[in-house]
Amino acid sequence: MGTHRVVVVGGGFGGLGVVRGLKRANVEVTLIDRTNHHLFQPLLYQVATALLPAGDIAPAFRAILRKQRNAKVLLGEVTGFDTAGERVHVDLPDGTSRTIEYDTLVVAAGSRDSYFGHDDWAEAAPPMKTLEQAVDLRSRLLRAFETAVAADDPKQWLSFAVVGAGPTGVELAGQLADLARRALKGQFRDIDPHDVRITLLDAVPHVLPPFSPPLREHARVKLEQLGVTVLTSAMVESIDATGLTTKEGDRVEARTIIWAAGVQASPLARELAEATGAEVDRKGRILVNSSDCSVTPEVFAIGDMVNLDDLPGIAEPAIQEGHHVARVIKARLEGRPHKPFKYLDLGTMATISPGDAVADIGKLRLKGVIGKAAWAVVHIAFLVGWRNRVAVLANWAWNVVTGRRTQPIILEPMHAIERK
Repeated sequence: MGTHRVVVVGGGFGGLGVVRGLKRANVEVTLIDRTNHHLFQPLLYQVATALLPAGDIAPAFRAILRKQRNAKVLLGEVTGFDTAGERVHVDLPDGTSRTIEYDTLVVAAGSRDSYFGHDDWAEAAPPMKTLEQAVDLRSRLLRAFETAVAADDPKQWLSFAVVGAGPTGVELAGQLADLARRALKGQFRDIDPHDVRITLLDAVPHVLPPFSPPLREHARVKLEQLGVTVLTSAMVESIDATGLTTKEGDRVEARTIIWAAGVQASPLARELAEATGAEVDRKGRILVNSSDCSVTPEVFAIGDMVNLDDLPGIAEPAIQEGHHVARVIKARLEGRPHKPFKYLDLGTMATISPGDAVADIGKLRLKGVIGKAAWAVVHIAFLVGWRNRVAVLANWAWNVVTGRRTQPIILEPMHAIERK
């Protein structure tokens, strides 16, 4: 009998946790992903707002795993599962397809944005779930300022809307306000920073719904002090190229709209459910065994694509699930029992501005500079690679001291924009 083959689909927090957790196990691990890099999604909005370069939050898989001799990386897109034959179907970059055989399969395919049945809104209000989308959004934001300089009515180009008042939406709105009023101050001398209009709206009655009421209120007050207009209990009815309309009939003019309102499981969750006979919930998440994250004895699923006791779709559950599945696989191979999965809630955090953040950690309610310090420590700790940690810290320090950002560049040249 050959070496036990473990195939991991998806190199996010959960999938990469499984691969690295099997470093010293007697297994062959194959990591399959549509990109060649791990993505630290909690800082994706900082790429979109020109604070961080893309590479600082997206180390290549081969660089991360260069010393892990039992792991290999395959760039490809998984299109289906043959659980009876213990095979995964993969489309490769050269246009061909192949099947990868496994003894144990771990699927950690993550999630995608949900427009709640209005996928046509995506063109006017693009999402920000991938590195490519974040870099494109950075170009759109900066292009809006460049266009305003020569426009007859600059104010229309200086109007922005963020749909979704969860952590991502709040962080985007806060960073956009800082970008507009501090980072670009003096660089766009023909623009009055007070002409910039940023609207954050959501159908829920509060910003940051997972947080305690005092921290929600703190976030709202600080956002308004930054110049952000906060509209809660405002459900979007329609979106077009110049703004959006709520169900109450209110009109929000915005030439740049960012969608941060909701997510749904990757389509691979449903594919896996059909292949294994498992169930999915209304968000498309596959239901897994709460003790070990298994779907069948040979198949595991983790992260945003699963419903495990309805844990939140944030990084920490995926990380803990990934580490647990690695332990389960090693225990099975060694013929010993394993402990059931138990989630350790480490709290929830969101940053508002360069000097302010909120953190719900157990009974602790942190805000302001202390909240920011806690937020920074946690995010630096979770980043993969010391080079990335040092680089991110240096960029943050530069921004705090000077107010400037290191990545205010539009990658797409003007003639390419005109051809579209």
